[in-house]
Amino acid sequence: MGETRIFNSSQFFQPTDGEPIRSVISESDNAVVVVWYIKPGQTIPAHYHPNGQDTWTILAGKGEYYLDKAGATRAIAAGDVAIAPTGCVHGVINNGDEPLVFVSVVSPADAGYQRVSLEDSLALHS
Repeated sequence: MGETRIFNSSQFFQPTDGEPIRSVISESDNAVVVVWYIKPGQTIPAHYHPNGQDTWTILAGKGEYYLDKAGATRAIAAGDVAIAPTGCVHGVINNGDEPLVFVSVVSPADAGYQRVSLEDSLALHS
């Protein structure tokens, strides 16, 4: 009963000028809980988890959330919960002027990770 069960996510934020950093809060066989701090203009590349689900709870900021391999996106913002079931493409571009901060829960922990080459990547960034 002595293990920590309540965490302050802000203690895990790792702002960087390079690629965003995946900061692990907790990991078990059942799930990996991470926090992301995405600066304006930064991206989490489109990807999917072949063996599990990724659920994002947006705490602050806004972005364009990838929906598929074709590069379609949908706006997300603070207060939203974005769910990528097993095999569904997702990722995000912070197109706002403040950090995009969210908690991600990938379940199970061995959900895997597969990056996706977007078919229309030039259109996304023009």
